[in-house]
Amino acid sequence: MTAAAVLNFSPGAGLVLDGTEWTVERREPHLGRVQLVKDDGTRERMTFRFLANHPQCRPSSRTSAAGADRGRQRKASEDLNAGRLELTGLRMAHLLEVATGFRSGDPFHPGPGEPKPEYDPATTTLTERRHAKVAELAALDPQHARLLGLGSVSYRTLIRWENARRRFGLVGCADDRWLRRSGGTRTVSEEVREAVLAVREETKRMAKVSMRTKDRMIRQYVREEFGPETKVPSYDTLRRLWKEWFGPGGARQRYARSADLPESQGHVLVHRPGQVVALDTTVLPVMVREHVFGDPVKMHLTLALDVCTHSLVAFRLTLVSDTSVDVAMVLRDVTMPLPMRADWGEDLEWPYPGLPAAVVGEFAGHAVAGLPFFTPETVTTDHGSVYRNHHLVEVERVLGCQVLPARVLRPTDKAAVERAFGVIRQLLFEHLVGYTGVDVADRGADPASDAVLTADQLEHLIATWIVGVWQKRKLGEYAPAWDPDGSHSPNSLFAASFAQTGFAMDIPSPELFYELLPAHYVRIDKRRGVKIRGLWYDDADVLRDYRGELSTRGGKHKGKWLIRRDPRDRRQVFFQDPLSHAWHPLPWTGMPRAGQMPAFGDARASALLAKAAAAGLKPKSDTELLPVLLELIGSHIPVSKWPTQLKKSQRTEHAREAHQARAAQADRPPSTPAPAPHPASAEEGTATVLSWPGRARETQDAVAGERRRRREVVRPAPVPPPELGHSFRARSVFVLPEDDPEEDRGGSDDAG
Repeated sequence: MTAAAVLNFSPGAGLVLDGTEWTVERREPHLGRVQLVKDDGTRERMTFRFLANHPQCRPSSRTSAAGADRGRQRKASEDLNAGRLELTGLRMAHLLEVATGFRSGDPFHPGPGEPKPEYDPATTTLTERRHAKVAELAALDPQHARLLGLGSVSYRTLIRWENARRRFGLVGCADDRWLRRSGGTRTVSEEVREAVLAVREETKRMAKVSMRTKDRMIRQYVREEFGPETKVPSYDTLRRLWKEWFGPGGARQRYARSADLPESQGHVLVHRPGQVVALDTTVLPVMVREHVFGDPVKMHLTLALDVCTHSLVAFRLTLVSDTSVDVAMVLRDVTMPLPMRADWGEDLEWPYPGLPAAVVGEFAGHAVAGLPFFTPETVTTDHGSVYRNHHLVEVERVLGCQVLPARVLRPTDKAAVERAFGVIRQLLFEHLVGYTGVDVADRGADPASDAVLTADQLEHLIATWIVGVWQKRKLGEYAPAWDPDGSHSPNSLFAASFAQTGFAMDIPSPELFYELLPAHYVRIDKRRGVKIRGLWYDDADVLRDYRGELSTRGGKHKGKWLIRRDPRDRRQVFFQDPLSHAWHPLPWTGMPRAGQMPAFGDARASALLAKAAAAGLKPKSDTELLPVLLELIGSHIPVSKWPTQLKKSQRTEHAREAHQARAAQADRPPSTPAPAPHPASAEEGTATVLSWPGRARETQDAVAGERRRRREVVRPAPVPPPELGHSFRARSVFVLPEDDPEEDRGGSDDAG
């Protein structure tokens, strides 16, 4: 509801009626009506009563305000610069002397000789004091009076200044020319305006050009469309006009084109934790030592940042760019409380008021660190293929969140996480040995040789830094909208959300790990088990009752069984018992029964099958594929020569497989059995201790175990050889058969 305003019907006044601006051309008070005219010459007669009672009729801002207030917000004394403010104060002192007899306006603080006889309110009238002031100002030197803004002051001028002072205060005494309307450029004709807009559309779709070229194109357009006699402003005017309309133009062409795309959903105001979580991956600017060979490598850092509180709710380090499984595990980490580590003190425990740490620890089953956890509602990512696949869509459905990619070429949609990478680099990574800088040109002499931290050590360092430093660090420009001048940290903002929106403590079950893995719907073979991506998996105890049987599942995968696969570790898949709903690992049938099989992922399995096909092998079981796999892993090279004969890329591949297998084992629930690693590969070594011999021993043990199994196969006991001459006695024609005992008894009876 708008406040009532006084309508001015004097000729020349402006009125806005239903959004259209009219000008009062003539007033007819004896008829109670007024004649209005528009810019196009249209005239209308309307009554005073109709206009006064019309809800959409108001005075025009062009004519309702005077001087500097016309077409903009009301002027204030803060708009005056220092020199003009002093002159305005001098004018106000003269007006106060006329009104009260004292330049300060306060009779209790008179100046020297105040009040003067001609300004004494006790002996003079207001009119006499005004005429005295006019005479005083007229007696000033004309040049001095002009410099002080007091030249040509009349009796009516003093009345006008006094009315403005009473209405607007100090700024009412200022000259309207001192607060002249600013902004804009010189007026351009409609022809030039059309040419500028046409050149704008043309240059958006072509390569970036200079303003001189745009000036030439504008002049060419005007010349060909409107004739050579049409005037075009100068280059400087067009340059200022272009900058005012379209900005400075410092952006790249593809970003400038994307900025003009229409927005579908508009601006989103984030006001609660978990409403929007920004997710992104970058190359870690620190060289680390991988735990297999100890070579310096670069890792990838994936961050999940809550946009509301700017909390780093999850992170993950990978030796390769993240996959859909890694993203799924990061989202799983967002929903689960972070366990306390062995060397963390009480200052890193759950600190948020309103929810005691004992309560959270009781539900979680372990001591909880001071890091928020929740189920995200919307996850903002870029347009990488890892975020746009069927697996992540299924993960989105399981977690109940929505993965919303940022707009094309709009990095500002996830500017918070982009800025977080830069802040972490400045506050943490720059202080580590092995820092590589932000550019190759800024890189050190040999950052690879400076690397001393292992991947596990760096992961522990980042986790400790997030809980102990980032979550307690004061936010600057990211303060909340409800308290922009307050002092806040991610922890304090999350604690404040407790009182504002509450906290739904929903800790998922450990079985969530299996639901986030890629799914396969297969049939269970009677003899060989299940086949997943070219490899067979079987477990006699788990699949005993389901071999050759059809599942009770209906719909698209009718009669098939659900198997979950972890792409990081292909040595086993996971099967859920339909009766107990418990998950069981199914080992690869090609895995030797004795010894330990080295870890391998999807990439190694694909190379295995490709090499077997190229060699013309058609194996009937995965046991025949074992020699090929061991050859790919490197078992044909002597252990003592492995670190020297393998290339850097091959060593990185082996380290990547081992790192992914360890990450997969860490993500699994504790109840899931897994092959125990070799003692040498399980050591928490430093950068100078190589665990590649441990992986070599794994391969040798696998080969030796398979050979031992084949030697120990149970065979029937050998038959002792016959005695010498046994065949002659059994087959000689001269050997008389023995007498039949029945015949002997019959012959004796007859003789008797």
